[in-house]
Amino acid sequence: MQAQDLMSHPAITCNVNESLARAAQLMWDHDCGVVAVVREDGKLAGVITDRDLCMAAFTQGRPLGEILVNSTMSRDVISAPLNLDIMAVAKLMAEHQVRRVPIVDADRRPLGMISLNDLAIECVSPDTLMKNGDVARTLASVCRHREAQPRAA
Repeated sequence: MQAQDLMSHPAITCNVNESLARAAQLMWDHDCGVVAVVREDGKLAGVITDRDLCMAAFTQGRPLGEILVNSTMSRDVISAPLNLDIMAVAKLMAEHQVRRVPIVDADRRPLGMISLNDLAIECVSPDTLMKNGDVARTLASVCRHREAQPRAA
């Protein structure tokens, strides 16, 4: 099974210069907790999560409509190509402790997203080739506490 077989698609995207209010609206409309962020050329620039939105609003004390996505998004994004084996995607998630991985084409344009939810649902599918233990190990790795990062003064 490859990433393209499991990803949710199409990718939900917003532009780097849109507001966090727009990202929040997309998450609400599409019942998701992450949006792929693209540049003007449509290439992946980052991701923004529902947690990112909350933390930006809290730490900046401003409405979401006044904060740009590019000031809050995660830029160091782990992505995967369409044809990557799904267990390799799970391994990426575990190694980098990420809950979601954008699936991109050869030009790094987002086409879909694979989440821990997708892995869990596939794992219990009657005709799956995935093993429960593989998904459990991925989940445990992603959920492991990271060392706290010092906050900037």
